[in-house]
Amino acid sequence: MTAAPTSWQALDAAPSLWRATASPLQALPPLAGDAQADVVIIGAGYTGLSAAHHLAASGLAPLVLEANEPGWGASGRNGGVITAKFRMSFPAIAAGHGRDMAKRMYDIAHEATDIVAELVGAHGIADAGLTRAGQVKAAHNHETLAYAVKEAEWLRAELYDSTMTVLDARQVREETGSAGFVGGVLNAGSGGIHPLNYLRGLARGVNAQGIPVHSHTPALSLRREADGVLVETPRGTVRAKQAIIATNSYSDLTPATSDYQRTLIPFRSAIIATEKLSPNLAASVMPTGRTYTETKRMMRWFRMVDDRIVFGGRGAFGKTDSAAAFAALHKAMIGIFPQVADVPLAFSWSGLVAMTLDSVPHVGRVDDRIMVAMGYNGAGVAMSSLMGRYLAAFARGERPDVGLLDVGRMRPVPFYALREPAVRLVAGWYQFLDAIGR
Repeated sequence: MTAAPTSWQALDAAPSLWRATASPLQALPPLAGDAQADVVIIGAGYTGLSAAHHLAASGLAPLVLEANEPGWGASGRNGGVITAKFRMSFPAIAAGHGRDMAKRMYDIAHEATDIVAELVGAHGIADAGLTRAGQVKAAHNHETLAYAVKEAEWLRAELYDSTMTVLDARQVREETGSAGFVGGVLNAGSGGIHPLNYLRGLARGVNAQGIPVHSHTPALSLRREADGVLVETPRGTVRAKQAIIATNSYSDLTPATSDYQRTLIPFRSAIIATEKLSPNLAASVMPTGRTYTETKRMMRWFRMVDDRIVFGGRGAFGKTDSAAAFAALHKAMIGIFPQVADVPLAFSWSGLVAMTLDSVPHVGRVDDRIMVAMGYNGAGVAMSSLMGRYLAAFARGERPDVGLLDVGRMRPVPFYALREPAVRLVAGWYQFLDAIGR
């Protein structure tokens, strides 16, 4: 276990399967000197690069600053799962905010999955490995299966969703290769991707559009000026009419964006990947190319990638990884897939998930110069890609209908200094409920 890093300078890239198998990242030199742009974007993840793409497509001149390298943060560490959902369910949205709002949020979620395919196509990112085979939510007991089925029936009746299919225990066993589930629900609209190749493809694509992307260029300060904003970096400045903050869970790593971290609850997600399975074994485990989640509160997810099981769940608490957290995840994987007990792990890594108090992301204008999008609650591959489109619309002076994602709903986390003990407490309670089958 390593000491906690103190700044963006101290952090290494995640030793992930994605990094080991990614296409090379093109040279994106740090900013040296002074520059000007219509919009300066802080953060070169999915949000920032999608925003750059959409700004350029509408005739504006963006410039992107990245403290490390594109894909260093959550965009290069996640599981590559693309799903049309929020942490808050659509029936819950309808109960709290009405059916019309639930329908708008449903449309936003599906727009998000579609935009990933649009961006992959627009930039010719063939190595992204995008699939749209669907996702199965596998139920660990009959109570949670009944809840998942009820939700699917509600979507069909209220929002006319035709993508959901209820599966029995035999079908889920055939889908997963595991006998540990009593049934499930297939969502045909979901998919998977190589997250780092997708990100690096976006970086290549926007750079080819003539958009400057500067790696290893942290934003040390962001301040208003008479006719725009000024961003200071270690070796230069950027003057722009507007600024976009696209730093999400890693907002505290650069001084210019650290205040936004107080609106987020960081939750460490860990991922492990096995060595390649033998052909016979690989054919028996998740043979359909779908992605999978559980109905447990402390949900794990899993998928097959190049004959490897990739398995994710809760990571270590705090700022660093721990061998114990990865060992617990490995034990959980073997519990679901005992047939791979003798297959060694090849990769283990983690990253931060940005949770929000209201369980949805937020996007919009903070003021007349600054826009922000963050807080993806574990469903960021698709949603952050869409937020780039919305940010570009805000920059053009438009007011897109973002439903419950409006930045005006974003609130600071109360008692922020106690966030880590609070996360431990909630996680422990969820684990207890899962253990007793609730």
